[in-house]
Amino acid sequence: MSATNYLSFINSQIAGGDQAAPKPELIRRAVTLSRQTGSGAQVIAQMLAARLQEHHRDNTGPWTVFDRNLMEKVLEEHQLPTYLASSFPEDRISAMEDTLHDIFGLHPPQETIVRQTAETIMGLAELGNAILIGRGGSIITAKMPRVLHVRLVAPLELRIARISESRGITADQARAFCLEEDEGRKRYVRKYFKADINDPAHYHLVINTGNIPCDLAAQLLEEALRGLG
Repeated sequence: MSATNYLSFINSQIAGGDQAAPKPELIRRAVTLSRQTGSGAQVIAQMLAARLQEHHRDNTGPWTVFDRNLMEKVLEEHQLPTYLASSFPEDRISAMEDTLHDIFGLHPPQETIVRQTAETIMGLAELGNAILIGRGGSIITAKMPRVLHVRLVAPLELRIARISESRGITADQARAFCLEEDEGRKRYVRKYFKADINDPAHYHLVINTGNIPCDLAAQLLEEALRGLG
């Protein structure tokens, strides 16, 4: 998503689909997706956005998925260089690197970026019609009303096969990738939010995409979101 499209999303959520003044009776909902690597989060998020867009035309603007583009938005909102987006994946910076960068002023320390990311996630959830993937979204928005929290999981061997096919890598490489990504996300949530990403108590739903096809998962999330009121 480009900066222009992002601003269009913000403007549409503030103004509503017909650019009219905000109406207090409008109900704004959002979704957070926590996922194991290879569990199909991107596919399900896009399917869910399409279903919500088709079935819930209510003057609150388009449904938008925020995943890899989220860091670009964080940097944009906080007036930081966009090239830093590649420097802040979920928990891939060591404490030593963070300290050195802080000392030499190369970029803000990781804790600052995490705080700013949380602010952006809360802002997007409050605006509504946002599907937020990763970065502790379920923990950050835990106390916000009408935000559906979902954890996507799948058997490791299935996730390895999916990653191997989608990235064009060997099964051994896919296995290492899945385990590294999962551990990084677990570490990120534990370090910055003092929470266990695998704790089902953080979620309204935990869906095993090894048993539930992506299209059915998207349908279930749509129905669950409607049930939040």
